[in-house]
Amino acid sequence: MGVPGSICLRRKGAFSVPEIDEIDHHVLRLLREDGRRTFSEMAERIGLSVAAVKRRVDRLRELGVITGFSVQIDYAKLGWGIEAFTELRYPGTTPVSEIIRTAADVAEVQAVFTIAGDPDALIHVRVRDLGHLQKVIDRLRRAGDVTGTKTLLVLGSWTRDAPVP
Repeated sequence: MGVPGSICLRRKGAFSVPEIDEIDHHVLRLLREDGRRTFSEMAERIGLSVAAVKRRVDRLRELGVITGFSVQIDYAKLGWGIEAFTELRYPGTTPVSEIIRTAADVAEVQAVFTIAGDPDALIHVRVRDLGHLQKVIDRLRRAGDVTGTKTLLVLGSWTRDAPVP
């Protein structure tokens, strides 16, 4: 293990994994909670200087640990309050690129997860209402080589980015 804040790479499988210490993890937690948090706020919470926090954030970006900063949106307030996951099944010869293209062409699709086993993909969608969801599912069923679907409605959710209710 290196000096806190230093760049050390550890071999793990075929990839080099950067050494990330507890302070780095604290910085990441604070940024996950609020990506607009200032270096000054973080420095006060962590007990480091502003310059030290900036160096750590810069290093985490250079290492590719931090890949960007984003905004969290309340989709219900935009009228897109229904969230669902749809399982998609394809023939065994369907390439992953085709699976992703099938779903990526649908504006309501938020994410595509190709997975091992049955089903072949899990699609995260956001829609206005149940009628809209039915139209999206119908469009996915007609796209590409989809052989079957199963849809799961989201009743509630929690992520690491949000406090525990």
